[in-house]
Amino acid sequence: MSDHIVSSYDQELQGLAGQIAEMGGMAEGLVADSITALVRGDTALAQKVILADARLDRLQHQVEEQAIRIIAKRQPMARDLREIFGAMRVSGDLERVGDLAKNIAKRVIAMGGQVQIKRIVIGVEHLAEIALEQLKNVLDSYTARDPVEALQVRNRDDQIDALYTSLFRELLTYMMEDPRNITFCTHLLFCAKNVERIGDHATNVAEIVHYVATGEQLVDERHKIDDTGALPAVAES
Repeated sequence: MSDHIVSSYDQELQGLAGQIAEMGGMAEGLVADSITALVRGDTALAQKVILADARLDRLQHQVEEQAIRIIAKRQPMARDLREIFGAMRVSGDLERVGDLAKNIAKRVIAMGGQVQIKRIVIGVEHLAEIALEQLKNVLDSYTARDPVEALQVRNRDDQIDALYTSLFRELLTYMMEDPRNITFCTHLLFCAKNVERIGDHATNVAEIVHYVATGEQLVDERHKIDDTGALPAVAES
């Protein structure tokens, strides 16, 4: 961020950045806890994730309110304006990441803490590890305003898409082989889709970082590896 003659303006921008950092840490923690709850069948931890998401929602509202106040008071231009709008957009993506973690936690509770097919649960855990690494890296790039690292995060999204597609097909196979697996595998399908969407939000943040740092929008449409379209759609209720 640039230095301003009015030091209070710098403090306001730094405060906004601090709130985003807090949101990022919370979002990472919620995702990690929701996956731990899934792997362990820990419904108590899942309930904690659901309750903790409300704090992330409040922080997002605070970021939006602070950003609007700064715009009204300072009438920022150029890089400063990109910083403020970027913070608002990043806060929205992080709030959505929290919602997706909460959705996973709700599935854990719906499953009653049961883990019927450990192998496929470990597959979802691996998918989440990659998504969390993406989230961590993109938050680091946001802190450093590093467009190069942001682009690397964007380009690695294909890994998550490919693994999600593989898990999707494997879960369908389990369901077709034994109807008793249908309920459990359906819950895991939703969990895997939520993790894949977390990866998408990390990619959204990467594009925001690039714009804030360079002033240039990424116009090339990112390639999505997802050939599950010919199969039943998965959408969170």
